[in-house]
Amino acid sequence: MNRISLKIGLLFFLAICVLEGISMFLLHNNIIHSRVHEELSALQTRGNNHRDVLEASFQEDTVMHIAMMEARTDTQVVLTKPDGSIYMSSNKVTDEMKSIMKSKPKNVPHEGTILEEDWKHANNIASISPVVIDGKITGYVYMFQTTQKIRDLISGLNRHFLLAGLLSLIFMIIIIIFLTRAVTQPLIQISAATKRISKGELSVSLPKLGKDEIGDLGKAIKVLANDLEILKNERNEFLSSISHELRTPLTYIKGYADIARRKDTDNVDKDKYLEIIHEESVKLSKLVIELFHLAKMDENSFSIEKEEIHLLPYFQTIIEKVTPALWENKMRLELDCAEHLYASIDPIRFEQVVLNLLDNARKYSEPNTKIMVSVFEFQERIHIKVQDEGKGIPEEDLPRIFERFYRVDKSRARALGGTGLGLSIVKQLVEAHGGTIEVISSQNAGTTFEIVLLEN
Repeated sequence: MNRISLKIGLLFFLAICVLEGISMFLLHNNIIHSRVHEELSALQTRGNNHRDVLEASFQEDTVMHIAMMEARTDTQVVLTKPDGSIYMSSNKVTDEMKSIMKSKPKNVPHEGTILEEDWKHANNIASISPVVIDGKITGYVYMFQTTQKIRDLISGLNRHFLLAGLLSLIFMIIIIIFLTRAVTQPLIQISAATKRISKGELSVSLPKLGKDEIGDLGKAIKVLANDLEILKNERNEFLSSISHELRTPLTYIKGYADIARRKDTDNVDKDKYLEIIHEESVKLSKLVIELFHLAKMDENSFSIEKEEIHLLPYFQTIIEKVTPALWENKMRLELDCAEHLYASIDPIRFEQVVLNLLDNARKYSEPNTKIMVSVFEFQERIHIKVQDEGKGIPEEDLPRIFERFYRVDKSRARALGGTGLGLSIVKQLVEAHGGTIEVISSQNAGTTFEIVLLEN
């Protein structure tokens, strides 16, 4: 038996032993008290019956008849005169009986009373009933019964209680063994599963553990294992993506640097290669900065300092920053924002969100198309839409576009640039503002990102 089963079993055993011991002790005492009381009551009733017969016919024949009746039983009757002298006895009167008779109270009630009830130490229990004729006490009927009968009764009762206690103990041990196994077996399986998880074996399986708290714990372990496996896969994919993203610009930088260093490379080609090296260095620097931002977000050390911002001039300023780049691509950018709208946001962090979305719209749109930024209030919440007329996102890619390093363009062409981290950062920044972001897209019809700020 394992340690937890032993501990639980011992606790159950001790608790039930204490409970059963107290119960059996109280029951035993109650039964003994009841049986002794019954014997005393029966003895007193028997004496009262003899008294009634004598009160009805106090004659020699009646007295002798009573003596003969008691001579054949386990009780003894003694009839005394009012002065205490013995008138009749069914058997020999012992010194102990005489001592009990001397303890007679001065006033004995007509219904009689018990003179001796100490069955543990005395040899007899006794009762007394007065015989009253014509209003005068003419004698006393003493009834004696040996205590051996009561002792034998109690001894038999003790044997039965001992047997019942032993059988209960054996039955209790068997029940506890099965009960502790039923309770601890799932815990043992869960413990084994957690040990396998700690060793890196994340594909653990647990049997059905019921619908109780242990079952909930088992389900939680399964969820934890699945989450860890997903996290492990995401980490491996993340490391693979980082290595790819770092290796590509470094390869360009090293390759073109080697070519530029050749003595036979003319100045025109050197300038072209240096420009490529510069572009790749900028991309590499941007990648490192974005990775730093993600790391701070993951560590919850990324602070959002909100301010009450007037949205129209705020978005107009952002539009002015990106308009020259859009003009170079022959693209138009329009803003639709009401004058009265305000929102509680971090102006620097939220500008990063908007610039990221606008940069994406620029990269994946053709010349002579339009990008529309709409800001409006609906159901007491601020909605921000960035809509382009670009080539759109395939339906199968939509669920994953906010994942780190995920790109719709699998070729990772240098012309488009980007690190694959932008939308992931956008999503985390929006959620840090207490908002949500959703995307709707159709191929060759454009893409719409909609941000909803829950706290207006």
